[in-house]
Amino acid sequence: MSSAATRVTGQDHLWSVTEHLEDILATVRPLEPIELQLLDAQGCVLVEDVTVPVSLPPFDNSSMDGYAVRVADVAGASEEYPAVLTVVGDVAAGQGEQPRVGPGEAVRIMTGAPLPPGAEAVVPVEWTDGGLGEGPVSGMRAHSADPEGAFGQVHVHRPAEARAHVRAEGSDVKAGDRALEAGTILGPPQIGLLAAIGRGTVRVRPRPRVVVLSTGSELVQPDEPLGSGQIYDSNSFALCAAARDAGAIAYRVGAVADDAETLRATIEDQLIRADLLVTTGGVSVGAYDVVKEALSSVGDEDEEGSGIDFRKLAMQPGKPQGFGTIGPEHTPLLALPGNPVSSYVSFELFVRPAIRTLSGLDDIHRPTTTATLETGKALTSPDGRRQFLRGRYADGKVTPVGGAGSHLVAALAQADALIVVPEDVTSVEPGTEVEVVLLG
Repeated sequence: MSSAATRVTGQDHLWSVTEHLEDILATVRPLEPIELQLLDAQGCVLVEDVTVPVSLPPFDNSSMDGYAVRVADVAGASEEYPAVLTVVGDVAAGQGEQPRVGPGEAVRIMTGAPLPPGAEAVVPVEWTDGGLGEGPVSGMRAHSADPEGAFGQVHVHRPAEARAHVRAEGSDVKAGDRALEAGTILGPPQIGLLAAIGRGTVRVRPRPRVVVLSTGSELVQPDEPLGSGQIYDSNSFALCAAARDAGAIAYRVGAVADDAETLRATIEDQLIRADLLVTTGGVSVGAYDVVKEALSSVGDEDEEGSGIDFRKLAMQPGKPQGFGTIGPEHTPLLALPGNPVSSYVSFELFVRPAIRTLSGLDDIHRPTTTATLETGKALTSPDGRRQFLRGRYADGKVTPVGGAGSHLVAALAQADALIVVPEDVTSVEPGTEVEVVLLG
């Protein structure tokens, strides 16, 4: 994977949110297309138009359980004066040869079965006596229980127009039509259409493989007992789930202790299954910020722009960030802060667009809207940083939840939107119009 052009580096450069995202998107490229089996292609982006090889349906067939008839034989039929027809056989779905319908005759037919020769319409079984010689029936008896039902006589109580209850050959799609366009995301209906026209495989951009790992000696896996000074690892679970929500195949790695050599070895082991690496924690200015220590010098001296650059962004939460490429394939790596709120906001702003770019999608950003702030909010960093508050959005109105840069995981779980506050704004008052990124 190619790396970006030479980056502006240095601890004194304060990156804007836009600059950082542009650097990421200048490096990340859509994955190369591959041929996949249909179910493996779910959620992937189609890279070529798909043409219909055979019409759908491929033959005239019945849309009802009933009787295939000639229009003239049932003209004027009513309950008082039913048309009486001779039943000359059955046609079931998947049946090859069909009996011919002649004058005064009918063929019992099942939904999806080919319209037999000579027939012009289908009358639903509910319009007949079902061959029982009584009034209208609600259905047919099973063939195994009543094999004689395929013969005898049937009374038809209503007339039928030509082609009534007949699905015409090619009425869905015709041979040569374009079934799906390149760029289509393959969901269940699209997978069903591909199968219906006989396609067992399809050429797509694969779903990106994203490896998520958190760092910190204080982190413990859920269900394990907490020791003194320890907390549960939530970031790797949240970000792995977020990566899957963005369309990726996500792998979660257990928390890595604050040891640079261990972290480097873990990342090297994961490169074989990663199109994108995401770390969380260890990117700030502390003495134990292991990600920064381990990855600051991993670049290739002969490859301009390679390696991981650690930078400060004019945003709150999420000021410390890292980005670059690593390994022989120049796999992109995004190093996010360890604060749960910071890491999730950073994921939404930077990692999600990267995943969707790898997927080959055109629409890589969350939808945004303008909303009226319901309650005010004092801000913690009015020093030229763009701020992202968590909020609840409904009917054009948004309410902040939680603090601007806190560890409020519970507040994050309540939010369905990010409130985007411009730089140098110290507070947002009720009634203020704000930009909102919709997370749901």
